[in-house]
Amino acid sequence: MKINLKYLIAIVLVLAVLIGIFVFWQVKQGKIDLPVLLIGSKGDKLGEAAISFINANLLPSGTTASLIKVTNEGSVYKVKIKIGTDEPDVYVSKDGRFLFTAAFELKPTESPKSQTQNQAPPKTDKPDVKLFIMSYCPYGLQMEKVYLPVYELLKDKADFGIYFVDYIMHEKKELDENLRQYCIEKEENEKYPAYLDCFVKKGVFETCLNEANVDRNKLASCASQTDQEFDITALYNDKTAWLNGTYPKFDVNKDLNEKYGVQGSPTVIINDKEVSVNPRTSEAFKNLVCQAFADAPAECSQTLSNEIPSSGIGEGTSGNSGGSCE
Repeated sequence: MKINLKYLIAIVLVLAVLIGIFVFWQVKQGKIDLPVLLIGSKGDKLGEAAISFINANLLPSGTTASLIKVTNEGSVYKVKIKIGTDEPDVYVSKDGRFLFTAAFELKPTESPKSQTQNQAPPKTDKPDVKLFIMSYCPYGLQMEKVYLPVYELLKDKADFGIYFVDYIMHEKKELDENLRQYCIEKEENEKYPAYLDCFVKKGVFETCLNEANVDRNKLASCASQTDQEFDITALYNDKTAWLNGTYPKFDVNKDLNEKYGVQGSPTVIINDKEVSVNPRTSEAFKNLVCQAFADAPAECSQTLSNEIPSSGIGEGTSGNSGGSCE
């Protein structure tokens, strides 16, 4: 008799829920100790461990699950998996001890407006605004599109800067682009916004260097010196130095990463406090920056875009206001 795969998956998931409840209760009572799933401190490592556990313990022989993506949901990670043609979600606690096949929201989610109001940064005469990104992180690119109009509006009133997470996740091209942008911002800061505006839309660094009229000699000299100062190439070539054995280090802003506890891209720090831009729009970001002024300038009365820009390279808008690379 031929069994429909979808029915089989449904049966397996129902059994998994029952097993999960049983195991959770046994662990809570101290009767058994569930093996720790966590391999590394990053979400994708935990997702890989969850897949291994599912394949070894929850699926019948001949059926395997594969990992699609891992999303940070606050107190847990949501792990989207693929079993046959289905793509269910499972959830893993951040300490790596518990796997759930279903999660239910017990508390109403705050509206974006109330979230923004509840996390206002400290006030100063001239706010300090830091955005930490990875140059090829889709969500970091999205936040840079949000950042640029606010920078143009308030650049003479506040201190703005783009900084880099101290590891990369998108191959060597990201290391090279991080270094390129770091040097343009350092050596020819006035040209960096034009370069960045081009890069987030087109993603072709040669074209963007030309459009922003970047001095290639200054860029090459800075890149060479910075590489030597922070051992960028040496750390890339030495895989034993990679974070969790997976992510090459990029240490040019390591001190600031440690100071602010930066965990991924994008991370926004205003007046030394981490804030969340939600929804991820220029208007919402502008409002956060303006809340950080002891005396907000007239520019804060201007309204910027309420559209959520697309993630990744390119123009356009999106309905997705979350996501991070970590």
